[in-house]
Amino acid sequence: MSQTHKTKVLIIGSGPAGYTAAVYATRAMLEPILVQGIQPGGQLTITTEVENWPGDTEVQGPELMVRMEEHARAVGANIITDHILSLDLSKRPFTATGDSGDLYEADAVILATGAQAKWLGLPSEERLKGFGVSACATCDGFFYRGKEVAVIGGGNTAVEEALFLTNFASKVTLIHRRDSLRAEKILQKRLFENPKVELIWDHVVEEILGDDNPKSVTGLRIKHAKTGETRDLSVHGAFVAIGHSPASELVKDQLELHSGSYVWVKPGTAQTSLPGVFAAGDVTDDVYRQAVTSAGMGCMAALEAEKFLAENTAETAVAAE
Repeated sequence: MSQTHKTKVLIIGSGPAGYTAAVYATRAMLEPILVQGIQPGGQLTITTEVENWPGDTEVQGPELMVRMEEHARAVGANIITDHILSLDLSKRPFTATGDSGDLYEADAVILATGAQAKWLGLPSEERLKGFGVSACATCDGFFYRGKEVAVIGGGNTAVEEALFLTNFASKVTLIHRRDSLRAEKILQKRLFENPKVELIWDHVVEEILGDDNPKSVTGLRIKHAKTGETRDLSVHGAFVAIGHSPASELVKDQLELHSGSYVWVKPGTAQTSLPGVFAAGDVTDDVYRQAVTSAGMGCMAALEAEKFLAENTAETAVAAE
């Protein structure tokens, strides 16, 4: 039977931003509700080694997210396993409806729904994600010191990832399905001038080659977009850089967006275009996309929600039950 949950702060999403917001909001005595979403823990749950989380020389992505959830629960956050299907921001209290049928009412909302990298959609890609297939050079580039890697894509993200990877890899091959890049000219100039970079034009990736014991990438099978001719390319890592899709569907017609579909926030804050609604992490961040920056934004969102509620106590409030 469906229920109605009332809270001062509703946190939607359970990655580093969501769990951090839950910790801070709970410590502020706001008694928040966090709805985990369809992928509890977010993108880090499909990552293996994480070596850039402060305080951990190395930690497995899923383990880190389990610890964050345990921390949020330990301080008293109310964490609910549900997936928000709709969100009405037209009036306060804001209301959300879960896949369970439950209704959520809140005086403030923190969006921490994250983003998903766009993938090629290959079975071999799915099998080797986290074992040589990545969508984040700044996360995983360090593992390819002295090795050959490939980047798939032709926009700013692909070029930036390729340039970043030259700091570690012995060779970076950029594979693009067209005969020219979409990236900014200044980035293209830097790419073309880098001696570690080779470009393969008019090709698409048909299959990612790899071993199963242990799981690892050994190469790519690429196909010429015009002739259909295929050939194999030997690489140790494949970085898919064809863009990200922020999970902003709930608010796309209710909040101001930027860079396509990322939720806009006032510079230096987590405040969206609507008072009482805050955004943190990859749903708003198209630049850094790191766990540590997402966690920082989660902290900001919770503190700003606390301030907003304190300044709006004269308005109709929803008492936590």
